[in-house]
Amino acid sequence: MPPEDRRSQTSVMILKAITLAALLSPHGTGAIRGHVSTYAEFVQTHRPTGQYMFEFDEDEQFYVDLDKKETVWHLPEFIHAFDYDARRGIADIVMAKKNLNTMIQRSNYTRAASEPPEVTVFPKETVELGQPNTLICHVDKFFPPVLNVTWLRNGQMVTKGVAETIFLPSTEFRFHKFYYLTFLPTAEDVYDCWVEHWGLEQPLLRHWEAQEPIHVPETMETVVCALGLVMGLAGIITGTIILKTRRPDSIHGCKGPCDKLSVTEEDIEETPGSGLL
Repeated sequence: MPPEDRRSQTSVMILKAITLAALLSPHGTGAIRGHVSTYAEFVQTHRPTGQYMFEFDEDEQFYVDLDKKETVWHLPEFIHAFDYDARRGIADIVMAKKNLNTMIQRSNYTRAASEPPEVTVFPKETVELGQPNTLICHVDKFFPPVLNVTWLRNGQMVTKGVAETIFLPSTEFRFHKFYYLTFLPTAEDVYDCWVEHWGLEQPLLRHWEAQEPIHVPETMETVVCALGLVMGLAGIITGTIILKTRRPDSIHGCKGPCDKLSVTEEDIEETPGSGLL
């Protein structure tokens, strides 16, 4: 749908926000021996119409797929340790939607204020040209949980190798979400994360390109070190040969064998600078 159509649809929305105090409600957060388990739930009049999830130490533990009516585990280590019936989450969502309709009427269809997101783009691993990596677009501190995010490579939309998380609870009843793009870094390609949200007057674009220093492979470092060592040894050997092959008569003041040197008075008189004595 073009941005203009989305904006016109937005203008006639009766309520475009989370309702209900289900997100991070007092009974939805607990601490166990230094660990924190968080329960978050929301319903709204725009898709997604609702979400039901649990976090453990700020990592998504599981969520309830409201369409398939099943529990989706994000942390595999909890699958056998805990059990959660998806019907419980679905029942809570149904009740929340009923309360939503009541609150809409009581609020005289007042629209909730939107808060624009903060967006950052960064690679998952240290960048090496030609080595597979993952770009991460983190959209944070926005409200309500309605986003449209698109990856661009050299200005063209990318649909392969993309993934995303569900809406995750952030600070002060706001949300954050991660978007992923697997890619092969090159010196020519540039990437953009295109974000649309009701709190933005126009789409927000975050640019990224490979500017990190190129890492020299270990094999290349080994070759360079070996060449340096060989050149150093060659210099030492050459210097030794030159010293050993110098002729005795090439030394100043030495004629013939220089095992025993005798200095005569005549030599002293002919020696430059002897008049200074």
